Amino acid sequence: MPSRSLPQERLAFLRRESGAPTELIARAQRVLGSRVVDARRQDGGYTPAERWALTFEDRSSVFAKMGTTPLTAGWLVAEHGFYEHAESLGGFEFAPRLLGWDPHRERPLVLLEDLSAGDWPPPWTAERIERVCVMLERVAATNAPDWAPSIEERRAHLAGWTRVQSDPAPFLRLGLATAAWLQVALARLVDAEASAVLDGDALVHLDVRSDNLCFVGRRTVLVDWNNTARGNALLDLAAWLPSLQSEGGPPPWELMPDSGGFSALLSGYFAANAGLPYPEGAPRVRGVQLAQLRTSLPWAIRELGLPPLDGHSAR
Repeated sequence: MPSRSLPQERLAFLRRESGAPTELIARAQRVLGSRVVDARRQDGGYTPAERWALTFEDRSSVFAKMGTTPLTAGWLVAEHGFYEHAESLGGFEFAPRLLGWDPHRERPLVLLEDLSAGDWPPPWTAERIERVCVMLERVAATNAPDWAPSIEERRAHLAGWTRVQSDPAPFLRLGLATAAWLQVALARLVDAEASAVLDGDALVHLDVRSDNLCFVGRRTVLVDWNNTARGNALLDLAAWLPSLQSEGGPPPWELMPDSGGFSALLSGYFAANAGLPYPEGAPRVRGVQLAQLRTSLPWAIRELGLPPLDGHSAR
């Protein structure tokens, strides 16, 4: 289909009415060869990437995401690599469809299936929880692309209790535990996180949370594949459970009675990061990490038989 350029006055109108970047609109219509007639900002996410739902003159719509910083640009390139891999295999039911791609070193643009009309949790119900569990089984049964990095190679990044051992101050500032509690518990937590098996060949998303999950008809869709990795797929299930509980779902041990060290690994990651200054462009991320620490650490404590948290903000 030949590309038709959007008149400058229409670009200016959309920019003025919606706030959508003129560059994003112009590039999207050039890639898909159709005029944009509406643009709606998509809230959510923890980075400054531009996220928009665009409607075209034929009433079709897409989700457009554009990198705005070196970090978000790199993530978007990685995410596109996963969608391209999925499309080469006929598409994955659990992933959005790739509709267009406009590469750019600093501001890449990906156009995906628009899921904005889908059902995004919370709230959680038993039926929704079961659907996510089934979807994660399908992800686990999918081989990762050859280029996907191994989770085992990221162990040092994930193993947060080892970092807390080197510098406990950021964790202690959270007020969940005293230095006396940490002295008693830390060695057990370090050993437990080291026991988690990360190696494997399964596809791993590495960031399963409600804001990355959507129910579309009979499909359960997982978005934001910028952390695509290869390894033990049980990590995706374990990583989802602390946020599920923080949003009113069951405690993690009801769905995963034996975490195999993942409760310690996950709580350690959050313990090492939640008390740090927020990364540039993502001021909300530390609050999310703290919320997940509040559920993942009691999980590890229960599993390891450790003393209860004794900090002033432990409840």
